[in-house]
Amino acid sequence: MHDHQFESGDTPSVGSFAPVAPAQGFDPFGQPLVDPKRRRSRWRWIRWVISGILLLLMAAVAWLAVTAPLSKSLQPIAPPSIALTDSHGRMFARRGAVTDRPVDVTRLPPHVWQAFVAIEDRRFYHHWAIDPRGIARAAWHNLRAGHVREGGSTITQQLSKLVFLNSDRTAGRKIREVMVAFWLEAWLSKDQILSRYLSNVYFGDNVYGLRAAAHHYFGKAPEDLGVSESAMLAGLMKAPSRLAPSTNLAGAQAREMLVVNAMKEAGFIDAATAAKARPARLHLRPVPAEIGGSYFADWVLPAARDQAGGGYEQRSVQTTLDSRMQRAAEAAAAQVGSKGQVAIVAMKPDGRVVAMVGGKKYEDSGFNRATQARRQPGSTFKLFVYLAALRSGMTPDSKVEDRPITINGWSPANADRSYRGMITLRQAFARSSNVAAVRLAQQVGPDAVVKAARDLGITSPLNADPSLALGTSGITLLELTRAYAAVAGNAYPVVPHGLPDPPPGWIDRFWDHKSHFSDHQHDQLLDLLSATVKQGTAKAAALDTQVFGKTGTTQDNRDAIFAGFADGLVTAVWVGRDDNKPIPGLAGGGLPARIWRSFMAQATGARPLGVKVPEAVDPDAVSASGNFTLGNMDFGLDLDEGGLHLRAKPHEGEAPAEPEDGSDGDPEGNE
Repeated sequence: MHDHQFESGDTPSVGSFAPVAPAQGFDPFGQPLVDPKRRRSRWRWIRWVISGILLLLMAAVAWLAVTAPLSKSLQPIAPPSIALTDSHGRMFARRGAVTDRPVDVTRLPPHVWQAFVAIEDRRFYHHWAIDPRGIARAAWHNLRAGHVREGGSTITQQLSKLVFLNSDRTAGRKIREVMVAFWLEAWLSKDQILSRYLSNVYFGDNVYGLRAAAHHYFGKAPEDLGVSESAMLAGLMKAPSRLAPSTNLAGAQAREMLVVNAMKEAGFIDAATAAKARPARLHLRPVPAEIGGSYFADWVLPAARDQAGGGYEQRSVQTTLDSRMQRAAEAAAAQVGSKGQVAIVAMKPDGRVVAMVGGKKYEDSGFNRATQARRQPGSTFKLFVYLAALRSGMTPDSKVEDRPITINGWSPANADRSYRGMITLRQAFARSSNVAAVRLAQQVGPDAVVKAARDLGITSPLNADPSLALGTSGITLLELTRAYAAVAGNAYPVVPHGLPDPPPGWIDRFWDHKSHFSDHQHDQLLDLLSATVKQGTAKAAALDTQVFGKTGTTQDNRDAIFAGFADGLVTAVWVGRDDNKPIPGLAGGGLPARIWRSFMAQATGARPLGVKVPEAVDPDAVSASGNFTLGNMDFGLDLDEGGLHLRAKPHEGEAPAEPEDGSDGDPEGNE
């Protein structure tokens, strides 16, 4: 189709077209016009921004030169010190540190420093101060977990925090950490950074620096460490206090194997070398004695060091200890005779430990019987049996048979060898009937009992056999206390802690991570626990305020325990011997209950109301040693607040006699 104005070959005249005026704001080519004044203003702002950035950079360099001089990381290592204060800010202990000369990675066998790089910062020699890939990986893992599980800090960042900064988790501190990290990378070589890191980092057991750690754990210089030893030390970086091989060898060795595998994946060692690696063997050197030693200080120190960080100046860390209650606990513990030992844990229902006694005299033995010793809890364990029964639909008024029972040849017996037929759960719990507890455990199933114990914070191994109901599996007194604290506070699990709780994170604010008993179930548990004090085996623990608790005594009176709570304070008391020998007449309703009552009266201001209990013999235990058989009759003597009583009944055959409210239930008849 052709244009009608001109055909092909025609040339239009010049006059055929009129010039077109450009549109306003555009040049003849259709491009927008820019006001020269606006162009100059724009460049002025760009120059100001560039100048501002340069000034900030210069100010940052000047600040770093003053606050983070490189010479500080070269100074001789000064022993860090932590001062522990009680809940009112009064210092009660101070801890120094074990240190040694710095190390030089260029003089170490390659596998020594490679172990740390493999597990802490595999791209250390390839990034510059920070590792975006590591940060992204850590952020993703933390997001999936719903809380902070790992960090993305490089070795350079860790060094900047160790030497120049504190350990708070604010955004401002993190920004300063990154700035110092870039500063270090700009002025130091990678080998120098790694040397300073290894010379400053914490290795647990109050030991700082690789040289001190090598001597402490293996008795050798770092230049002589093997692959396994290097891997174990590198593995401690994740949690040096918790993984210290002196107290957690299994955990340290498991972590060591992870480091060896990381070294193989990073190409530092071959598969054959990794396969030959065996768990490192320790040659521990003793740690020097500290000032203000106590069981509580030893227990809380790892968490205090983690909170204080690894800097080399003195830090003050406030704890949950109540010095007044601690003195009351120590005074109450003095009631134990020369041959016995004692442990006490007192905590708030939320887990704040306010007093701790790990033995009669710390100077004689630093072994903490409250946190380290696993002893049979006896009938205090029945709390979990009855909780499982309540969960199955029973109530304190439900009936259970209090008669002899035999399970696979094992015949548990009540302490006084007397049985009352059908009784309520309340009565069975108050008089601590062994056969009733075993029957309930069989009815609900051992697994339900184990679950109840686990829910309330028992983490020690439990044997799910018929004797479990009588507390035959060893647990720590701290575990038992946290379980009773769960009932006191109607929230579980309770986490025992010696440092004040940090402010909750943003995720924690959205929901309650605790589980709670139903109101009805909680009231039933309180009903059972109060019956023990009002009419059962724990009358000696009575105060002029409401008391809830349970007694426990193990085979041949080897261990005696009372655990209970009143007026917002939860306390458990254990009495026994380190050699596990019996103490005649010892039972949970006697000396432990009296110690508990004495401490609680001082700690809470309540007035003791307990019945008079003979000092030498516990009335709940005397019946076990006062039984005899004459002809076809069984006789027994009972001593209680009402005097001496004689019992007689037809002989029912041989059955092992038991202490007041718990035996170890040995299936072969060994109580």
